[in-house]
Amino acid sequence: MRIFDAPLPVRLWHLASLDAPTVAVVWSLGFAWVAGIRLPLWVPVLLALVAWAVYIGDRLLDARAGLRSYLPHQLRERHLFHWRHRRILIPLAAAAACAAAWIVMALMPTGVRERDSLLAAAALAYFTRVHSSRNQPLFRSPLLNPLLTKELLVGLLFTAGCVLPAWYRTHAAGLLAAPAVFFALLAWLNCHSIDRWESCASRNRQSQILAPAPLLAFAGLLLAAILVAFQPRSAALVAAGAASALLLALLDRLRNRLTPVALRAAADLVLLTPLLLTPFARLPQ
Repeated sequence: MRIFDAPLPVRLWHLASLDAPTVAVVWSLGFAWVAGIRLPLWVPVLLALVAWAVYIGDRLLDARAGLRSYLPHQLRERHLFHWRHRRILIPLAAAAACAAAWIVMALMPTGVRERDSLLAAAALAYFTRVHSSRNQPLFRSPLLNPLLTKELLVGLLFTAGCVLPAWYRTHAAGLLAAPAVFFALLAWLNCHSIDRWESCASRNRQSQILAPAPLLAFAGLLLAAILVAFQPRSAALVAAGAASALLLALLDRLRNRLTPVALRAAADLVLLTPLLLTPFARLPQ
């Protein structure tokens, strides 16, 4: 059976941690479009810089922990890529963080800065907890641990970072509720799929996303059909997310035909479906 790899630009896009910033910017602009507002240029730039710096730091810490524990076989190509190129990526991540800090202090309104500080504190607490107690449960409560998984928390934090710029600037925040909830579930599905694929002992073993992915896609299409009459932009963005869920299910079917890097890159690439809405940017509110 022939195994397919991703084209070099797509591999580099993933390996250099440019995938998460791209997804964040695309969805933040999608939420702004739903709300009928135009974000200042510094907003997507700030989002991209923060996401890139965080993902570089996360992958470098994962790589260091894996190498120090003498478990390099648990590391993925993205971790090894970051570790091999750490002398380049660490200064770039530091520069991105400094640029983001300057944007926050110089361009972000005080009220928005104060509200965003809560999200930043939550993200920092999660990041610190994950990397300070890598083999420990996130919460001490036996009730919370099965519910608030790492994949769900990442999905919630990522969604908050994407939707809040539009949420703060619109008087019609209700328009964002359905797409925001759906994207949080889609972000969870993305993280869940990647975790299942990478934790399977055998590439032929079922990764257990075939049920959640089509179910989420069906729910998205049903929700879009309900919203289309009175919230066409919300419906369009939810439908785009439903397409992403279907594509994740397709990737699960094809995972044995893709290299690990191609599969991981494709899992983020399929989240860029809101770009398909670009020709319909003048869809009436």
